[in-house]
Amino acid sequence: MTGTLFPALVLAGALTGCTAGEPRPAPPAPAPAASKAPAPERPDAANRAPSRIPGIGPQTHGRIPEGTTQALVVTGDGPDGNVATAVLHQRDPAGRWHRTAGPWTGHNALRGWTEAHTAGDLRSPIGVFRIGDAGGRLPDPGARFPYDQDEEFAVSGTGFLGESLEGSFDYVVAIDYNRIPGTTPLNKERPLGPEAGGGVWIHVDHGGPTQACVSLPREDMTELLRALDPAREPVVVMGPASVLAD
Repeated sequence: MTGTLFPALVLAGALTGCTAGEPRPAPPAPAPAASKAPAPERPDAANRAPSRIPGIGPQTHGRIPEGTTQALVVTGDGPDGNVATAVLHQRDPAGRWHRTAGPWTGHNALRGWTEAHTAGDLRSPIGVFRIGDAGGRLPDPGARFPYDQDEEFAVSGTGFLGESLEGSFDYVVAIDYNRIPGTTPLNKERPLGPEAGGGVWIHVDHGGPTQACVSLPREDMTELLRALDPAREPVVVMGPASVLAD
């Protein structure tokens, strides 16, 4: 057994058949002690990493495309909650997932989450969606995604809590929900029709809930934009923690 020290076995000389006055044969030399097998190497952090993203159940995990090796997991604090936590994970060649950035705290839609999002319901869609196009009012901060800088990203007014919305779209990442992938986040084409909603982005947090998007603090948005790698076919996995655990 690896790591077990076997005791040396000492065989005593047999006295049977020896008569008085005759020299007794010398007892055999004790068997050498078995060498102690080296202890197995302690697994490093990579070996301890799970083959499934923590908190993500088999059903949700099965929706992540096979070629995806980068996933932003956004979990809500309940089906009707609007505070969210985001963590970026990356899969290594051995199939193990590692947290690479976060957790970051931001917001989702005012009324929480839904698996059947419609325009104006003030809920964020639940699911696994590809991400791959970015943009914003400000210059590209170093994104690997195609980045569209445009003054159309300027926004004004106030949010649901009376907070200013200015600067919310300084940096955005388009979520591929009811949109044409490979186009600017400003593209208003809706393949599922306008009634299914659209324009669901990850954008700069303004200190309150959104209409359907996910928002993250400004410095976290710039970190995310620099980390997301289109070669890893990234997705966002988003919804209440209890639903994503299925």
